[in-house]
Amino acid sequence: MKNNNLSDQSIESLIKQRNLLKGVAIGFGIVLLLSFSVILYVAVQKKNFGLIAVLPASMITLLPILIRFGQINTEIKSRQIN
Repeated sequence: MKNNNLSDQSIESLIKQRNLLKGVAIGFGIVLLLSFSVILYVAVQKKNFGLIAVLPASMITLLPILIRFGQINTEIKSRQIN
């Protein structure tokens, strides 16, 4: 299993992870926006407004990526200050 402790990793490794997570978050966000628009369109056309409840619930899927991104940014900033 990989070591997930941020303090043991080099600054280059952290920057590489940050850039990767940023790309993943942007790509996943675009896919979510497209799926939101399709679900919203289908819900309005079929008059099935229960589908709209899926939209806020699916935002939770971005949460782990954003939490890890914040942790990496905090670690990078703390090392650059020192």
